[in-house]
Amino acid sequence: MDRRAFIGSLTGVLLTAPRLVEAQKVWRIGLFHVGLDHVPPSLDGLRDGLKALGYEEGKNLQLDFRNVADEAAARVVALELARGRPDLLVAFENQTLRAAKAAATNIPVVFLHVTDPVGAGVVESLAHPGRNITGFIALGNAPAKEVELFKQLVPGLHRLLVLSDPDDPGAPVYRREVRQVGTALKFQLVERAVRSQTDLERVFASLSRGGVDGVFIASLNLRVKFHALIIRLASERHLPVAGHRKEWVEQGALFSYAENIREVGRAAAARYVDKILRGAKPADLPVEAYEHPELVINLKAAKALGLTIPPSLLQRADQVIE
Repeated sequence: MDRRAFIGSLTGVLLTAPRLVEAQKVWRIGLFHVGLDHVPPSLDGLRDGLKALGYEEGKNLQLDFRNVADEAAARVVALELARGRPDLLVAFENQTLRAAKAAATNIPVVFLHVTDPVGAGVVESLAHPGRNITGFIALGNAPAKEVELFKQLVPGLHRLLVLSDPDDPGAPVYRREVRQVGTALKFQLVERAVRSQTDLERVFASLSRGGVDGVFIASLNLRVKFHALIIRLASERHLPVAGHRKEWVEQGALFSYAENIREVGRAAAARYVDKILRGAKPADLPVEAYEHPELVINLKAAKALGLTIPPSLLQRADQVIE
């Protein structure tokens, strides 16, 4: 080989070497969620979105997902994940976000399905997060609208069982909105404080026949931790329950009015994760609201409860489960 050919080949190797190194990079992401009775559908959505952007598990992407029982466990897991120095953390709701904020001060964090990150002191503002954390808020969680829909779906709703966790920082806002609607629509609220499975079982066991006409969960903590249990307990007592997500309705809740969280993971979260892995700073990415609430009605559950859904609501629904 002559000298010019040798230098040319060497230059080609040097120019392509960084690309080879970059191609071999395996991005490590830690993800966690509170609620052992389900895995957030947004996790699969995030996987789909990242795959469409060129990330493939087992090749250039490693996902470490943890599902935990409560916020105390989330704090432990957050520390474990942070010690592993991942490239990024994903927090799927309020409890894991609080844990991530405390444990991961130098690791980028993307959150999903969070209600009020500014009020919680997690970010400085929605437009300018200002720290290592950004993500997507859940404006689809509208307790007042959910209760209004509940009344339309169940005209005989006169006494509503309202469950909330007194340890949930967001519960007072939920309860206040539900009370306002209850006053406006002139039905009575039967409010009960619950923290655990034992508390829920005790409350439902204490209900007299005809004592309440429906069940509403005014606490995000309870919604993410006990949705399957609440649906079962309500079904055993022939009570309609307002669902937290479409997945609740598929499992027996009467209806839900919320964003499609699988789509939040696929279209929104994957985009922010990709930007951060490419070098963007969370502080420069505004917190976004993915506000596309969908009305999903379980017609099969309605029939089992002896309810006739108004045709206007069926026409308005994004999905009807028969």
